[in-house]
Amino acid sequence: MQKGKMKGNTKRGAELSFGSFAIKTLEEAWITGRQIEAARQAVSRHMKREGQIWIRIFPDKPVTKKPAEVRMGKGKGAPEYFVARISPGRILFEAEGVSLEVAKEALRLAAQKLPVATRFVVRRDYVEESI
Repeated sequence: MQKGKMKGNTKRGAELSFGSFAIKTLEEAWITGRQIEAARQAVSRHMKREGQIWIRIFPDKPVTKKPAEVRMGKGKGAPEYFVARISPGRILFEAEGVSLEVAKEALRLAAQKLPVATRFVVRRDYVEESI
């Protein structure tokens, strides 16, 4: 089965585009739609639906699988789930509209749901606003 190689760092999606805080991958992997949704729910719950979240990846690669105890041949299996291909340096989630502490904890919880090592990133020109 030819799965392909994911060599090198990401060329697109490596910069903060929308929010002030983000998590960035440090390794390559396939991330399933279920893992992305679990991470999104973790962020939403911790931020108590304040602020805004952007999901910068989309699972567009189908992964097929043949049923158990089926003989070889007879074509390719049916799609089981979808994955997003991730290279090092890719921004996965961005957040805005909450404090640095809340965003850091929310994105840490999201990172726990993902099968890759990540790093928390803050926008260069970010300034903590005191109210």
